[in-house]
Amino acid sequence: MTNKKPIVTRFPPSPTGPLHVGNVRTALFNYFFARQNQGTFIVRIEDTDKARSKKEYEDNMLNNLKWLGISYDNEVLLHQSTRTPIYKKYLEKLIADGKAYVSPETEGENKEVVRFKNPNIKITFADLVRGDVTIDTTDLGDFIIARNIYEPVYHLVVVIDDFEQGITHVIRGEDHISNTPRHILIQEAIGAPRPIYAHLPLVLAPDRSKLSKRKHGEMVSLDYYKELGYLPEAIINFLGLLGFNSGNDQELFSMADFIKIFDFNKIQKGGAIFNIEKLKWFNKEYMKKLYAEGKLRPENYLAEVFRKNRTEEQIKTLFLLVFERASTLNDLKITEENPEWNFLIKNPEYEATRLLWKGESDAKQTQKHLSFVAEKLQKKGASKEELKESVMKYAEAKGKGSVLWPLRYALSGKEKSPDPFTLLNLLGNEKSLERIQIAKTKLSSL
Repeated sequence: MTNKKPIVTRFPPSPTGPLHVGNVRTALFNYFFARQNQGTFIVRIEDTDKARSKKEYEDNMLNNLKWLGISYDNEVLLHQSTRTPIYKKYLEKLIADGKAYVSPETEGENKEVVRFKNPNIKITFADLVRGDVTIDTTDLGDFIIARNIYEPVYHLVVVIDDFEQGITHVIRGEDHISNTPRHILIQEAIGAPRPIYAHLPLVLAPDRSKLSKRKHGEMVSLDYYKELGYLPEAIINFLGLLGFNSGNDQELFSMADFIKIFDFNKIQKGGAIFNIEKLKWFNKEYMKKLYAEGKLRPENYLAEVFRKNRTEEQIKTLFLLVFERASTLNDLKITEENPEWNFLIKNPEYEATRLLWKGESDAKQTQKHLSFVAEKLQKKGASKEELKESVMKYAEAKGKGSVLWPLRYALSGKEKSPDPFTLLNLLGNEKSLERIQIAKTKLSSL
């Protein structure tokens, strides 16, 4: 590093919508680097788009940063919407110095704009991820820096704010590379030092297109993953490795781990694929950790209607069964709204033909198999082990699929569910007998 000043990084979200996961990754990398170097991490609100900027989005972003454990160092948030007089002074000086000019042309409702007088030169800047980048500014023309003297655009305000906040390192997505020459020209025009740049690879969807709300909907929002029951530790771990290679086989990293190992040399240049299955894997690993610590308890996820009249053993058996299959906290919730597990609360609905094993059409024979199980369930004093032994012996004689499939489907109404003996234990004899009788009635219609 040639910059000897204390390191200052920034995260400047625009409050025009929910926080994008790509922006979260950018915030994390800025935070890692600042904390690693005992520097300053600043958050500011870029709300010059007054029509789309909303307080609710700003509050949402700040709450999400807090949820993730990202703390910022500025006690007062800078809002660009309050700094118009400051930007106006810079604009007036640029015009007075001949470095910008008022151009009589229509920009929306305005009859004139302010353009930067481009010196048409080649600019080379050092990028911590990509090395030296050279761009000919001639192609930019005299670009707009304000819609009028009171309405500066992004290119001007971001340079002024970075200058006045003492930003030493600008760490942002590679889609800003094309903006950098404009910013450098403005920096030189106002006498601002050039910060050190690092342009991060874009976060891409599985089809390698840019992850965007227009194309991918709500899955780009951090709120989407919070509401599904993803843990902040999992999101940090997943996003921290998007485009970053730790250099070893370790996969689980805490915030403190990332702060320790962060290195621009380990950031890839190509796009980083947002793999939802990998995120699920991370989340499951952190859920296991919480369970081992006793922080995931059945009573917080299993509805009271399910826990009622069930033994502690049944409750624990179900919770462990659900936990094994779960990837998020929401997957653990046994409620009527959870389509995977609501059969444990209410009787399933299905067509009678679904009870028949593959290729079979004898409904009466299937009824007989279910009747056999019902008789064993009604036998007083029989243990679970004895029930399973007798049913399995019968199934081996008649055909496992022919006996066990209709039993499992009658109990769950699903093609994929726990084995029938686990279901019998979870539902209890009374509920199991009720569902077997419903299945037998359905089969009569065939």
